[in-house]
Amino acid sequence: MTTVNTKLNRRSFLKVSALAGGGMVLSFSWLAGCKPSPEETLGMPKEWFELNSYIKIGENGAVTLFSPNPEFGSNVKTSMPMILAEELGVNWKQVIVEQADFFPERFDRQFTGGSQGIRQGWIPLRTAGATARAMLIAAAAQTWKVDPKEISTENGHLEHKASGKKVQYGQVASLAATLEVPEEVKLKDIQNFTIIGTSKKNVDGKKIVTGQPMYAIDHKVEGMKYAAIVHPPAFGMRIKSFEKSSLMGMPGIQDVFTIKLFKEGYERNFFDTTTFPEVIAIVGNSTWEVLQAKKAFQAEWENAPESKFTMDAFGNKIPVTVPAGLENTSDHKAKMAEYIQKSGNILRRDGDPEAAFQKAAKVIERTYNAPFLAHNTMEPINCFADVKSDKAVIYGPTQAPEFIMNTLAQALDLPKENIQINLARMGGGFGRRAYSHHMVEAALISQKIQAPVKMVYTREDDMGYGIYRPTYSATYRAALDENNQLVAFHVKAGGIPETPIHPNRFPAGAIDHYLAESWEIPSNITIGAFRAPRSNFIAGAEQSFLDELAEEMGKDPIEFRLELLKRAQTNPVGENNDYDPKRYAGVLELVREKSKWSNPPAGVHRGVSAYFCHNSYVAEVLDLKMEGSTPKVENVYAAVDCGIVVNPDAAANMGEGAIVDGIGNAFFGELAFENGKPTKRNFDQYRMIRQQEAPKNIQVHFVDSTEDPTGLGEPLFPPVFAAVANALYKATGKRLYDQPFQPKLEEMSNLLR
Repeated sequence: MTTVNTKLNRRSFLKVSALAGGGMVLSFSWLAGCKPSPEETLGMPKEWFELNSYIKIGENGAVTLFSPNPEFGSNVKTSMPMILAEELGVNWKQVIVEQADFFPERFDRQFTGGSQGIRQGWIPLRTAGATARAMLIAAAAQTWKVDPKEISTENGHLEHKASGKKVQYGQVASLAATLEVPEEVKLKDIQNFTIIGTSKKNVDGKKIVTGQPMYAIDHKVEGMKYAAIVHPPAFGMRIKSFEKSSLMGMPGIQDVFTIKLFKEGYERNFFDTTTFPEVIAIVGNSTWEVLQAKKAFQAEWENAPESKFTMDAFGNKIPVTVPAGLENTSDHKAKMAEYIQKSGNILRRDGDPEAAFQKAAKVIERTYNAPFLAHNTMEPINCFADVKSDKAVIYGPTQAPEFIMNTLAQALDLPKENIQINLARMGGGFGRRAYSHHMVEAALISQKIQAPVKMVYTREDDMGYGIYRPTYSATYRAALDENNQLVAFHVKAGGIPETPIHPNRFPAGAIDHYLAESWEIPSNITIGAFRAPRSNFIAGAEQSFLDELAEEMGKDPIEFRLELLKRAQTNPVGENNDYDPKRYAGVLELVREKSKWSNPPAGVHRGVSAYFCHNSYVAEVLDLKMEGSTPKVENVYAAVDCGIVVNPDAAANMGEGAIVDGIGNAFFGELAFENGKPTKRNFDQYRMIRQQEAPKNIQVHFVDSTEDPTGLGEPLFPPVFAAVANALYKATGKRLYDQPFQPKLEEMSNLLR
């Protein structure tokens, strides 16, 4: 049993008070002291732990968890209360979950991203539950005049077996609310868990399937107007002029005007997009009417000059230059090929790789490329805003409300405390909704027309607005000695406009002579976090190269990786290796067992891949068959070490989704540009995986672990790309180096005809 100190910040763990109707409120934050709000002064003080969530225990024994993290399908809204209920000792059926809105004075880190929700909430939520349980025990002991150690808890009840007394939590909650918070509490032993590790259904599942309003796009208020935005048709362009008179006679159209997202000199944050800081708004009485007006709208555009600004990237002041010009994919490819030949920025050097390559008996070199990818959230980008002269209410899907608050305040010229962001469940995110410019746009429109407004993007708006996964290229070189053994390894990777490389990840630490270099090419095309940023490309390149290297050395692909990991475990090179080679090897061994690696089904072609990111380890084996020139994925086996799994079915579902997503992007995902314009603007052009193309069978196996939970929403995504590539090589006998793979397969098929 673990003992946890509750006094990390005594100011932020205040005395709990009784609710007006009985019951108790216990809220938590490990990071900062809280400011009593007027509501708290009237008898509802909040005590804060790290995730800024709080527990309500009512007189009927019900437990409510207000979850601060926005929910977009990662299931934190179910898994977090499971952690709480475990330590609190309540029946899961007694737990009610509600989404908290954005309250910076009450909550910290209201951010969903990086697969860190459960990892960061693990100890705070357990501590919150255990603390509330200890206070309830103390209240019962005081009432019954017995030693607290003699009281046990189970399913929301307290029992003193010696006297036969038993009450439900709600019956002593009001008294418990007047007691001092204990300075330390004991957490459950892992082997005694009864809720964590069992599968629970999504708490919002019924609402989702019955169509109850949960999304901002469902939101309506009396007198609300509707708006659409028009942005420049190409990156590197801006508004020159437009004529609104032709639209003003159209049915339902109220106004047409420009809005600027940033005031002059505003210091943007990491999630303030550089895309189109000035756009045109069309406002009317219905979405249909404004979209019809948008189709008829005409504007004159001009090339935008180079621009510069300062970005505050999590405390680091970074100068940003947005270059001028209309960019083309053909030019991008030429520039990237040029940069591959240049020396890069050295990120890590072990031993003397240059000398090792000069002495090598054989050098293997390969280059892997991937295009821009578009985010495609099923729910269109949208936002409701109601801005008055002295306050504003914003309601919309966002992963990062805390990062858009400053931007809203400067744009509206309102103090932050007068702006309320209400959080909606998101219809998909994957990083796209961390960039909440749509909230600023809706707010400025509402402020201009002095009425509540709902703004909705079309799919073309979203796919043409940016926030793409960058285009990348990585060149790998390996030096083999006269005995065909690996002696040196070199990776040089870059992209437009960022590099994908993680220099301290595997196989760094497993090879005596190792060199990692990076390069970047500036661009005015806006990029952003895309499921498993950077890892989603570099994993595919690295793991494809390791397969090629294993073949060149005459070794089994899994065994070759295990040999490298054994070296990293027993005699590591360097001190900055950011992975645990034993856990890494563990998922490879598990997937080898579960897939029956050495005995594949007849007629299938098999590829393997493994990767570490977001603090978790994943290995995948993918089986496919060729039907003519068309590959069909039969099976995918995944082995995952993400520590303790809170909700197994939900975890497996998330893994299956990541695998299907990865397969689709590997085969079909691609966005190109002509004179700054994306060549694909909707799903009739931007190819997505279809139901019949998904794997017939996916098995997700979790390592039985006692480690604290780590990331899960993203880690199963990166390895898929190489698993597909390696299986395709086995099936076709030809290596594919450029994603997406399906066009390359069609080219190969045409050449064979």
